[in-house]
Amino acid sequence: MEEPQRRIRALYGESTITVYQAYSPEIGVPAARDGRFPAAWKRDRMTWIKPSFLWMMYRCGWGEKAGQETVLAVEITRDGFEWALRHACLSSYVRGVHPDRAAWQRQLKRAPARVQWDPERDLRLRALPYRSLQLGLTGEAVRRYADEWTVAVRDVTPVARAIRTHVTSGDLDAAAGLLPPERPYPAPPVAEFGCRSPGRAG
Repeated sequence: MEEPQRRIRALYGESTITVYQAYSPEIGVPAARDGRFPAAWKRDRMTWIKPSFLWMMYRCGWGEKAGQETVLAVEITRDGFEWALRHACLSSYVRGVHPDRAAWQRQLKRAPARVQWDPERDLRLRALPYRSLQLGLTGEAVRRYADEWTVAVRDVTPVARAIRTHVTSGDLDAAAGLLPPERPYPAPPVAEFGCRSPGRAG
């Protein structure tokens, strides 16, 4: 079955969805230990969450990049995740989706979340011909993420490194067996383009 050009792929259950982030040990270790982000975590900055594990591995280099040595699996409520999608704007202007560039810029300034579609990755972190979601949170969305949506935080750095070891040795079957079982997420239609419909409540 052919993959659609854009799709949210994620590990999720009835009420939660898992997203990934990578931080320095100073942030990541206490977050995993306490199940919440520490005081050093900046609430006044945009934070990007990735439902795709392999896209996160591409971004953090299997947890080897400086400042991204601790890979976190953050389990959040689906209600919170979908709130962010409903209130999101695309991170870049798209003709036909936005009335014009100025309208997109106005929406971007107001939106507490940003949708970005990036090429999905295979086990060797090569770009695939379809895209997965990266969701940027700012302002109200950051506060909700940290204080309301987060259910659990786990350090999955050992899993990331075990998968990388199998990939390096050429055992892709073993590597694939350690991947989280992601599947298409039944997101509301608004997520397909990432822009809130005019006048939509939420």
